[in-house]
Amino acid sequence: MIERLLPFISLILLFAGLSAATPHFMTAVNLAAVIRQTAVINIMALGMTMIIIAGGIDLSVGSIMALCGLLGAMTMAQGQPILVGIAVGLLAGVACGTVNGLLVTKLRINPFIATLGTLGIYRGLGLIISGGLPIQNMPKDFAFLGEGAMLHIPFVLYVLFVCAAGVHILLEHTRMGRYGFAIGSNPDAAFYAGIPVSFHVTTIYAAGGLLTGLAGMIETSRLMTGQPTAGQGYELQAIAAVVIGGGSLRGGEGSVVGTLIGAYIMGLLSNGSDLLGISPYLQQAIIGAVIILAVVLDELRKRKMAA
Repeated sequence: MIERLLPFISLILLFAGLSAATPHFMTAVNLAAVIRQTAVINIMALGMTMIIIAGGIDLSVGSIMALCGLLGAMTMAQGQPILVGIAVGLLAGVACGTVNGLLVTKLRINPFIATLGTLGIYRGLGLIISGGLPIQNMPKDFAFLGEGAMLHIPFVLYVLFVCAAGVHILLEHTRMGRYGFAIGSNPDAAFYAGIPVSFHVTTIYAAGGLLTGLAGMIETSRLMTGQPTAGQGYELQAIAAVVIGGGSLRGGEGSVVGTLIGAYIMGLLSNGSDLLGISPYLQQAIIGAVIILAVVLDELRKRKMAA
């Protein structure tokens, strides 16, 4: 029980520690900035949660995010309505996720290798399409998606809540969710039990791509620029959020609440380090150590349960 509550306890201790360490942490402006900064990783991590539960992994989410944001930005820069631009970004995410799923299920390529390859492909496509240059001249109202507020609460928090509720319902209350846990726990047993493994795995990758596309549009809205080089390293943060929140890289385990807690732990670590003037290089080392600690604790928990 203590091991399962450890991410939540860590989040509370981190929050209390930063509140005591710096007076700038508990200000409304800083907390709103934390919410906006972590929203993109949070939404990407929700998709990664589904994929990892099903026994896969997606190293290409950073490149997908950049490509989706770029295509959406180009659409709006050409005079199309904001909703059309967002739809283009979301559809691009679904297409990229579907390709990843088909590579894993139809060509039977290891998910690590398949998505490592598409990481380079999607990034290259973005650079080719844009000529390596950022896309600007988007409608000013588009900034509301990433920087707007409703009832004094950042709008992205509402978007995150809707996404989290949708993924939670999908995982816990639908056939696809149950099949995802079964496939991640033992894909061979799931196949012989009559579960259409290929279809569900591909669909889960596509759903992860949809969420990544949304994250790409939010990032583009925050920057008001379509950056072909955006999202570099985001895949590691999304995976880390799932692992810190109790998800298992072996598949079959993970939860929406755990992932959100994991993402906010990383967000607070980054924000607190900035406020305390800690070097960005040391920040990366700290986050890396936290990831290793989370994996070690997960492994120890499993050994204890198996004993």
